Amino acid sequence: MSYLVLARKSRPQDFDQVVGQTPVVKTLKNSIIRKRIAHAILFSGVRGVGKTTLARIMSKAINCEQIENGNPCNSCQSCIEITAGSSLDLYEIDGASNRGIQEIRELKEKIRFLPTSSKYKVIIIDEVHMLTTEAFNALLKTLEEPPDHVYFMFATTELHKIPITILSRCQRYELKRVSAEDLAAHFRRLSEQEGLNIDDAALNLIVRESEGSVRDGLSLLDQVFSYGEKDISVEDVIDVLGLVSRDIILSITRGLLDKDSGKALLALEETFSFGVDLKRFTSDLLNAFRTLILCKIKGCQELINIPPQEFAEFKELAELHSHSTIHMKLNMLMQGVEEMRYSSQPRLVLENCFLKIVQTDEVIPVSKILGKLDSLMSQSDNPPENTAATVQKKKIPEQPEKLETKCSPVTPRPTSPTPQAEIEEPPLPVEKQPTPTVPTPNSKSVLRPHQRDVRRDWAGFIDHVKDRKLWMAQDLQRAERVKENEGELHLHFSDQANCTLLCQKDNARLLTEFVLDFFQKDLKLRFITPDKEESKATDSEDSPHKLRQKLANDPLVLMATEIFNGQIGDIRVGPRSR
Repeated sequence: MSYLVLARKSRPQDFDQVVGQTPVVKTLKNSIIRKRIAHAILFSGVRGVGKTTLARIMSKAINCEQIENGNPCNSCQSCIEITAGSSLDLYEIDGASNRGIQEIRELKEKIRFLPTSSKYKVIIIDEVHMLTTEAFNALLKTLEEPPDHVYFMFATTELHKIPITILSRCQRYELKRVSAEDLAAHFRRLSEQEGLNIDDAALNLIVRESEGSVRDGLSLLDQVFSYGEKDISVEDVIDVLGLVSRDIILSITRGLLDKDSGKALLALEETFSFGVDLKRFTSDLLNAFRTLILCKIKGCQELINIPPQEFAEFKELAELHSHSTIHMKLNMLMQGVEEMRYSSQPRLVLENCFLKIVQTDEVIPVSKILGKLDSLMSQSDNPPENTAATVQKKKIPEQPEKLETKCSPVTPRPTSPTPQAEIEEPPLPVEKQPTPTVPTPNSKSVLRPHQRDVRRDWAGFIDHVKDRKLWMAQDLQRAERVKENEGELHLHFSDQANCTLLCQKDNARLLTEFVLDFFQKDLKLRFITPDKEESKATDSEDSPHKLRQKLANDPLVLMATEIFNGQIGDIRVGPRSR
């Protein structure tokens, strides 16, 4: 007889031999014992978890003459025929190749007749989701009220493709992926039966590659058995299956987190030298970062399905870094992998991604920054006796009294210039101004806005207003002349009617906001016509000028500039800003 692969040789022949589907097995056994068998049963789940196997065991149990605690005896004539595949009362159909309405009609003709040698006829349709809509419709009535001597068993990997009318007529059993512990024990038992010794690390690697599928794992195990000698090591498994060693994956992960670009790139070069598929390699690397994140989340360590020794290494690495840092670098790695899939230079993209990840710093939680801000604000509410000037005085050696009035101490962050310093040193141009002093909470802010010139930028201001109030921009274009004079913006009109709307209180206020936002200067409006001059600028509490100054001196703004060593730039009070 020709050689049988492990997937066929080790196929379970009763319920007790099924691996990892305890709830489903228990329900089916009890249904046999209590004679509560559904006339149509649907098994769903990923590949290689035992759907067709359970359907065959059920067909034997239904027809078995000597049931033993819900299990078929495997010794009666019916069990022997079904096991050998020679039973005339068992119809096993492939839904992918017999998917039309004509095949279903022929099947309905066959089930009209009574079974020949068994108690019942059993119809097993594998990959039932491949049937056409017409075939499903032809099966509906028979499936709902089948003959007493017929049972239907369906198996599918894509449950969502089956019509709801079929699902409602079946008793459904969803099979889950087999756990790593169950797979390892099953593969260890088969290895001993074959007379081979396999290392724990090599066995764990095969379990990981099987991804919860018994059949996939058996195929890999069969391949490794054919390659290795009596003793199989982890190197044998890596060579046969073309996998990346977990040591290399862990080394790259450690290099990316510890900001060691050399370690990460050298490990990547070693991976390429093995000729490993990039897609598979990046998938393993993403899973490594996922494992690190799960190690940081309390109660989620049960989701990690890796060997204990490997789990200990990942847990030790995760404790050295914050959750935010690992999550940020995982996002960067995912972006790099996505770019790599559409690039003509995938290795270069991946190396560039590694360098970006290495150059990123540790993430500081926002809560920590806000806590520091709160503490500084509380200190500003209760200022200590030692002011900043006192602290500076303690740090600087005492000097003669005559020198104190002529020079000020040099510190990394100078205080506000004294009036005497302003007189002695001429002001620099705007583009050469020194770094502004960081204001204290009790002082007024020093503005360094991006100011514009009225004459040069008037056309840009018209566009700025046109984007917000079209009619106002049209009225401004009627002005014959505009100029800036001692903190005022003079608008000259040849006719009073051209600026009547602009002179109204609400419109003048809105135009003032536009002027402040665009020019970043404290300008008051003055409308000048041949018959009179009229200024609509106001210094009331709700004027744009007061609001602008209030925003500049807000305590939160002052604290932010002090914390980040920054300065106040543009201040906008227009309606869009609000």
